[in-house]
Amino acid sequence: MSRFPRIFVSLAMLAWACTLAMGTVSSKPNVIFILADDLGYGDLGCYGQERIQTPNIDALAAQGMRFTQFYAGSTVCAPSRCVLMTGVHTGRAEIRGNKEIQPMGQWPLTDEAYTVSELFQDAGYHTGLIGKWGLGGPDSSGIPNRQGFDEFFGYLGQRHAHNYYPEFLFRNQERVPLPGNRVDNDRKDGAGYAVERTTYTHDLFAEEALDFVRRNHEAAFFLYLPVTIPHANNEGKELGMEVPDFGPYADRDWPVAQKGHAAMITRLDNDIGRLMDLLAELAIADNTLVFFTSDNGPHREGGADPQYFDSNGPLRGIKRDLYEGGIRVPMIASWPGHIPSGTVTDHVGYFGDLMATAAELVDAPTPEGLDSISFLPSLLNPKAPEQRRHDYLYWEFHGSRTLRAIRQDRWKAILFPDSRLELYDLAIDDGETEDLAASQPEQASKMRQTILASREDDPLWPMKLEQP
Repeated sequence: MSRFPRIFVSLAMLAWACTLAMGTVSSKPNVIFILADDLGYGDLGCYGQERIQTPNIDALAAQGMRFTQFYAGSTVCAPSRCVLMTGVHTGRAEIRGNKEIQPMGQWPLTDEAYTVSELFQDAGYHTGLIGKWGLGGPDSSGIPNRQGFDEFFGYLGQRHAHNYYPEFLFRNQERVPLPGNRVDNDRKDGAGYAVERTTYTHDLFAEEALDFVRRNHEAAFFLYLPVTIPHANNEGKELGMEVPDFGPYADRDWPVAQKGHAAMITRLDNDIGRLMDLLAELAIADNTLVFFTSDNGPHREGGADPQYFDSNGPLRGIKRDLYEGGIRVPMIASWPGHIPSGTVTDHVGYFGDLMATAAELVDAPTPEGLDSISFLPSLLNPKAPEQRRHDYLYWEFHGSRTLRAIRQDRWKAILFPDSRLELYDLAIDDGETEDLAASQPEQASKMRQTILASREDDPLWPMKLEQP
């Protein structure tokens, strides 16, 4: 696949850094990118949620910008995060599915990959990752410290992250024991069932994030904060949405799993409030661009029921679908004094656009050969005439069956393994209720051809097709 040569990027960044040396790197904005795990489009108050309390995230949207048509990189964890990090869609990405490597981790990013964290690092930023990685296990080419992160604390592997009370996490490349936690087996991936629970990892991530900001607030930093909430754990339906307490929902007449789901989200909301308070306390709020989003749509695991809270809002589908509910995600951006407060944009963007946006933000060259368009113009002015648009967005999903989809202007098409294609007009049918493939044959044919032309074959990610 096409890759912008790393040496060219490094030389360009070096030249840019030399000119920067005459000024100060702290004049560049800090960037915090918060990624929730399996949070649905409708799980936040600012996106229509009525029962789960998210006052701090709602306030973030009120002081910044809320996107109504923003998309994840995929409908499951690893490929979505690969798109976010590399700016390449899943038809060409190194990682297109949740392919596990034993004993721990997912298929790793290669040394040739150029990540957004490396872009920030090359621009003089101090970079940190706190939370769930999922793009390479121990001793692989994909570990965070080999992919542009100066600091890492959290889970390397996704299955390990299914346990909120594991016996250890990783700090950089070293295992860190967690006091008071004990797992009931000796699985090397660390994903056994917790039989002693003291240290809840999300709470550790919240404290680590605050500490990272305190230690680095006098220079430019990039903090990637991919939390694990509200992903299910390994404990089955009763404890599958595990949280230390149910908070304001303890007395609600709700199923246990739904109490857990709501409490997880509100716990995350409280921690985001603490983080925003710290930015204000350190007087860096106006110089910090904060993003908040989710890696894919809501799940039906660990007893969670997306319909109970209407977690996908008006959209059809959930995690592992390529309907809108599986890939359209909440996206909030706040940067006081730069992003107009209380704005809403219908700009169609996706995770892959972070790379070009970051490059424009730090006045660095955008790597070539990507599927990435900067949405910085829209952040600064929701009606910016200079904002470029994607010709189309593309996704493919590698699971029990392979699915492909594109969004092109108002049109959305999904191609199934048996060659059946569904076509929707999102301008009038966000919920994808009326398949127009039969009534719009020319448009359906055009979309099919675009889908077929949008992927590069890779033996690691074959298409599993069925006979029509």
